[in-house]
Amino acid sequence: MFNFIKQLAKTLFPGYFAFVMATGALSISAFLIGLEILADFLLYLNIAAYSVLWLLTLVRIIHHPGRVFSDLTSHTLGSGFFTTVAGTCVLGSQMIIVAGHYSAAFLLWAFAILLWVLIMYTFFTAVTVRRNTPTLSEGINGAWLIAAVATQSVSILGTLLAPQMAQGKDVALFFTLCMYFLGCMLYLNIITLIFYRFTFLQLKFSAFAPPYWINMGAVAITSLAGATLIKHAGQWGLLTEITPFIKGFTLFFWAAGTWWIPLLFILWFWRHVYNRSPLEYGPQWWAMVFPLAMYTASTWELAETLGTSFLKAIPHFMIYIALAAWLVVFWGLLRHLYFRAVHFYRSNKT
Repeated sequence: MFNFIKQLAKTLFPGYFAFVMATGALSISAFLIGLEILADFLLYLNIAAYSVLWLLTLVRIIHHPGRVFSDLTSHTLGSGFFTTVAGTCVLGSQMIIVAGHYSAAFLLWAFAILLWVLIMYTFFTAVTVRRNTPTLSEGINGAWLIAAVATQSVSILGTLLAPQMAQGKDVALFFTLCMYFLGCMLYLNIITLIFYRFTFLQLKFSAFAPPYWINMGAVAITSLAGATLIKHAGQWGLLTEITPFIKGFTLFFWAAGTWWIPLLFILWFWRHVYNRSPLEYGPQWWAMVFPLAMYTASTWELAETLGTSFLKAIPHFMIYIALAAWLVVFWGLLRHLYFRAVHFYRSNKT
């Protein structure tokens, strides 16, 4: 059994914590809409998945540190490590919203901040000082936007925790506000490169991978971060003063995310239907499920904070699209693990 775990750890995709992100976002969306049984089930599943993924990650760090460092400093793979930050914070937010467990969420937030610092500065330093850098078409992809997603996830969880702090509430909200703006900056910088990649460099259908759905997911979580700050504006004077600006900025990002959805579905059709690219399971597919679930949650919270109740019609049908996508990809994950286990044990017998 341990040998099988070691094999899984050796080839663990750096962005596999996107499963935790997708499951947590779907759970929160389900809870907001009133599907509490589904939300609870996904919470328990997410706790188990988060524990297993960290077990595999620690085994990989211990037995294959060279591979981990190589992946972390890679233009194409390094950004996937930001899913550990986002997954940690989404699980923490899930615990608060779905279960009301603040103490566990606080520990996850502290851990996520540490991960954010380590990964953010290691990755961007490595890709900056690297001698042999790839071309823009080879080096940039939608996964880079997980840096913005991770930053906004830290902002959201900290804002949710702030009212529970007896001391330092103002400092915490100042920090989460700064993280919100930093996440906006990262998105605007990176999406400019990606949009240039889309429109002025040749994009082969095989290159349009699921991580490009983060183009929408990053603005969806940015909208949720803004809406969360607006809901907690009464906790701090400065936040109250700049609420009108945050409302406009949040609506701007939500509109951008909404604009991305039809284009992404068209490009998905172009790849898998028009060009008949096979739909094979891979861990990157969770990068498509997460944006669908996050857009559902962010639209609901935006409608609550801006008083635009008519927008709540969107989450009521988007939740089922997100759930269907989650079920399909989860089934693919189970089949993938089954066939890997069968192949492993048959190889060992021979």
